[in-house]
Amino acid sequence: MKRLVAYLTSGYPSIEFTVDAALALKEAGVDTLELGIPFSDPVADGPVIEAANLKALQNGFKIVQLFELSSQIAPHIDTLWMGYFNPFYHKGIDLFIDEAKEVGVKGFIIPDLPFEEAAPYKPQIEQASLHLIDFIAPTDPKERIEKIAPQTKGFIYLVAYAGITGAQKSEDLSQTVAQIKACSDTPCYVGFGVNEKTAKEKAKGVDGVIVGSAFVNVLLDDTLTQTQKITEMTRIARTIKEAINS
Repeated sequence: MKRLVAYLTSGYPSIEFTVDAALALKEAGVDTLELGIPFSDPVADGPVIEAANLKALQNGFKIVQLFELSSQIAPHIDTLWMGYFNPFYHKGIDLFIDEAKEVGVKGFIIPDLPFEEAAPYKPQIEQASLHLIDFIAPTDPKERIEKIAPQTKGFIYLVAYAGITGAQKSEDLSQTVAQIKACSDTPCYVGFGVNEKTAKEKAKGVDGVIVGSAFVNVLLDDTLTQTQKITEMTRIARTIKEAINS
């Protein structure tokens, strides 16, 4: 069965909501949760996730709250922390490793830490039995894919197109997927631009999909109550899970 990874911006609209939404998404078929670490300059994310990041920071989100809410989520669903390198560098990678092990988080996704620049940190992360998820893009040449893919752990994050999350773009990924599969047995999940309409097509040839903006759009909808937001997010999750496995 193909897997569904869901992204949530941690702490928005509240810590309690993030916990409730995460557990509800698990029941709706989400296999892995990306807990986004709010950051002021999320360079790989589009306006939807950027807006949620800003609102969480305006509400006073602190890194310690990430650890607190993760302790309530990670025991119940496979959980990763998704964030930009600045907080990891500023607070120290040791802190994130220790806290991840403490609460049961399985690893990190750091979009602005390329494979080559991750080299000093990866051994330390993997020695702690955690994963640092690697990215591959359709613009990567075959030689680079053959360098990255065999070393990946957890899953490979295949970027669906060059650009930012949430954009409505489409690229033929078949050649890239074939090159990945030829040199790695690690599951390959596609992200960027995956929603109810696109999930079935984007899931072709890969092992799962990563969905962010479709869920965060609901977080930002102030016409909905918090209960209605969770209901809508679980509906989206069920729809996408069914679509990618039909």
